[in-house]
Amino acid sequence: MLREEANLIACEDTRQTRKLLDHYDIRKPLISYHEHNESTRAPDLIKNLLGGETVALVSDAGTPLISDPGYRLVALAIKEQITVVPVPGVSAVMAALSASGLGTDEFRFKGFLPQKRAARRHFLETLQTETATVIVYESPHRILETLEDFSSILPQRPLVLARELTKVHEEFLRGSAEEILEILKSRMAVKGEITLLIGKGNGEQQEGDPVYEVTRLQSSGIERMEAIKTVARRFGLGKREIYRMMGRGPEDERPQNTDKA
Repeated sequence: MLREEANLIACEDTRQTRKLLDHYDIRKPLISYHEHNESTRAPDLIKNLLGGETVALVSDAGTPLISDPGYRLVALAIKEQITVVPVPGVSAVMAALSASGLGTDEFRFKGFLPQKRAARRHFLETLQTETATVIVYESPHRILETLEDFSSILPQRPLVLARELTKVHEEFLRGSAEEILEILKSRMAVKGEITLLIGKGNGEQQEGDPVYEVTRLQSSGIERMEAIKTVARRFGLGKREIYRMMGRGPEDERPQNTDKA
């Protein structure tokens, strides 16, 4: 399609895409299309499409639009009744799931984990009663800290860490968060794109666990601070102790600014 039909190729990084095109001797005009210019570039590409051109959208890796830019362009194209043709490619989500050994009958993809630790730990708390396999992406720069959070919040949950999928240094690490953490800590550095898969809940959080009880009360509609007070009284613990078990402090309940990390 790129060689014969596309008039223009929109890509995240023109330098990366050029390498691929040169390999296959494809000579087509390139235009950058990434998360920082997507909102302004998409309307321009629609003009090209309405003018009769064929535009190919290419991502640096994986499948376009899966945790990559492209949603705005596709949405606008559909609105203008322009045909959108998917070209399936390698997806880290599906590749990791298929070789993980975890349940595939039901799974959820949650994109990248929150960058801020408090938000990330809160997200992990929501997985305590999850009944499906959960798939997320994580940066190699944060993976050790993230595994520490997993170890304290979901200590018995089976994990699979898939790294550099379909590449030369492809690797799968399986086990508990603590086991995988020890393997990575023994290395000089952790590099490459990481996909984390979290197995279904296996009952490690049960009634009688303070953190579980807070989550249960919240799910019934009770505010977090009130839930913590209730559980603290029930278990004869201080509120700060409950906060500690949840991996946060009272200051995390204060309004946060909305500046991007």
